[in-house]
Amino acid sequence: MPSASSSLCLLRLSALGDVTHVVPLVRTLQRARPGQTLHWIIDKAGHKLLDGLPGVVFHPYDKKTGLAGMRALRASLPPGRFEALLQMQVAFRANVLSAFVPAQRRIGYDRARSKDLHGLFINERIPDRPGIHVLDAIGSFCEPLGLVQDTVSWDLAVPPAAFEWAQAQWEDDGRPVLIISPCSSHVRRNWYADRYAAVANHATARGWRVVLCGGRSTLERDMTDAIQAQLQTPALDLVGKDTLKQLPALLARANLVMTPDSGPMHIANAMGAKVLGLHAASNPHRSGPYSDRRYCVDRYDDAARKFLGKPASELKWGAKVEFDDVMQLITVEDGIAAFERYVADR
Repeated sequence: MPSASSSLCLLRLSALGDVTHVVPLVRTLQRARPGQTLHWIIDKAGHKLLDGLPGVVFHPYDKKTGLAGMRALRASLPPGRFEALLQMQVAFRANVLSAFVPAQRRIGYDRARSKDLHGLFINERIPDRPGIHVLDAIGSFCEPLGLVQDTVSWDLAVPPAAFEWAQAQWEDDGRPVLIISPCSSHVRRNWYADRYAAVANHATARGWRVVLCGGRSTLERDMTDAIQAQLQTPALDLVGKDTLKQLPALLARANLVMTPDSGPMHIANAMGAKVLGLHAASNPHRSGPYSDRRYCVDRYDDAARKFLGKPASELKWGAKVEFDDVMQLITVEDGIAAFERYVADR
């Protein structure tokens, strides 16, 4: 088939943190190929977050639609064949979905990161560089195209109305703001309500405003209510009240965002907020806030030794330590110490 009118297609469906990591790659490709439209196959939540990104045509795919949805996706693509497909997801469903994308070059992960038959769906691989951040691994997808991602920038497509909504949530009275986004979609990465409350009480005593944010799930509502019940001064509760378009604008108003390894961690980082990341189940050097990890709590090595019987240095890069009670390793004192590191620098 002839080449498509726009020659590059990206495939990355989820999760929110990972699609946020793809945006710097989009910016790198756009700087190198100004005026060229990129096509991006993405999931529904990622589309809600990133819709409006200039120069990108999104093709949302709902995994619930199965093969019928894959055929419909194929019909939505421009006629002809792409110069290259950047297949940035190794899950089996994503691998099968990639087969519906006609492309001359099919660029995927190196062998060390491949799984779920990924190698059968690609004909080129990115360089094998162990020990790098997820964002840098995604950024290396431009290298087979003769490019280098030497600048990391996001500039998320946040509409003015989202900033207006965020600005209206509280009056700017000069107090610094701690936003707590307490839940990850991986429940074993989540910290505990009493410990969040202890750090929040400490922040309030230091003259900070505390804001709670999160989605509409029962888990997040229950966690928020449990935190609020243990606060000496009630926090501003915005859990379930924002949209994915409003979330980046909300996080941008924070001086510091406290969260486990989650989508809001990476969205906050992309918006320029500092992050107090809580890491025991995952390695902050691989999946922590990309720009600045000075205020993270890192108990990943302790978790590896306790639950896997070996130091983190002996684990495969990217290994998770997602066991029940792994987040018990992060103490209230750890959280307060990380908060105070930020206060000292501020």
